[in-house]
Amino acid sequence: MKTRLMALCLLFAAMVPVAHAHHYRHGDLTIDHPWSRPTPPGTPMGVGYMRITNDGTGDAVLVSAHTPRAGHVSIHETVMHDGVMRMQSVDGGLVIPAGQTVELKPHGYHLMLEQLQEPLREGERIPLTLQFRGMAPLEVELAVQPLDDGGDEAHEGMNHDMHSMDH
Repeated sequence: MKTRLMALCLLFAAMVPVAHAHHYRHGDLTIDHPWSRPTPPGTPMGVGYMRITNDGTGDAVLVSAHTPRAGHVSIHETVMHDGVMRMQSVDGGLVIPAGQTVELKPHGYHLMLEQLQEPLREGERIPLTLQFRGMAPLEVELAVQPLDDGGDEAHEGMNHDMHSMDH
């Protein structure tokens, strides 16, 4: 009976999604849990989030990203201006200060996956190349998580077209 119970527990453990635990190491940088949200058919934009930790002694700068799934990827920040939430491009790249972590998350810094070729679907992994100044490109995958996996965060990826775009 114990063996059967143990086998059943192992089976259920194997079914738990591992998307929440993936991370990548690149020199002094750790990219933890890159993720996105599903997009409805016809939606031309998606988002990319992650935590970037810089264990080095100098600043790192994320200057660009690209994916075969989108025509263009840009780095944005969501800011409040006169009570209105707006997105604006991050000019010159996103600085990750030495010894610190910068989180790309809803209502903050994020990647905009523009001109999507097809919808992002729950459960898939989207290839993404990150380019940091002075470093070789880093290949990661965005885990597309379910819409009900994050409360308020679930709406961020779906409402970008409702925010003003300042370029």
